[in-house]
Amino acid sequence: QVQLVQSGGGLVQAGGSLRLSCAASTSGFGAYNMAWFRQAPGKQRELVALITSGGRTNYADFVKGRFTISRDNAKKTVYLQMNSLKPEDTAIYYCTLGHRYDFWGQGTQVTVSE
Repeated sequence: QVQLVQSGGGLVQAGGSLRLSCAASTSGFGAYNMAWFRQAPGKQRELVALITSGGRTNYADFVKGRFTISRDNAKKTVYLQMNSLKPEDTAIYYCTLGHRYDFWGQGTQVTVSE
């Protein structure tokens, strides 16, 4: 069973930055796509960013130019660097592993104050 352990997040003022990390337990980490989702209160879960096994990235329009997804296969970790944060970025953020988002992290709260 694959485990994803998230870290980072917290409370930040608008315009600030945070970095989320997600460490995977699988030795086959490099072969999998990784992604970050988020879910705000009362809203549906939405895809934020994805990085393929080959390093290609895709971003939701609402984070383009502000967020950066990256991966370190040696550390079996995916990151989400979040800059220029806005109050509307407040949500629980989840990392996933797999081409069909097969495994999920425990979630981490990101709160952006005015």
